[in-house]
Amino acid sequence: MRFLIKVNIPVETGNAAARAGKLGSTIQSILADLKPESAYFTDEKGQRTGFIFLDMQDASQIPAIAEPWFLAFNASIEIHPVMVPDDLAKAGSAIEAAVKKFG
Repeated sequence: MRFLIKVNIPVETGNAAARAGKLGSTIQSILADLKPESAYFTDEKGQRTGFIFLDMQDASQIPAIAEPWFLAFNASIEIHPVMVPDDLAKAGSAIEAAVKKFG
């Protein structure tokens, strides 16, 4: 199943890693281990933020995904299941059933 992992790196921790010359290389190392489908970086609420899309087969994979960010950057993590258009198309009958029952 495809998931969006949102990673927020606190400014102080990110600055310390940047000053030590380790910000980029640590992020690259984590991404090399995760092998995401895609990864995008921006800011959110004044923090360095990554949006990482990857496939997760089992909830037991969550620590392997989250812990490197926690340990390296004291980051906060959010994990959200996401759909591509084909997934949404497959969900059409479930949406229609919900509309009939609750709409």
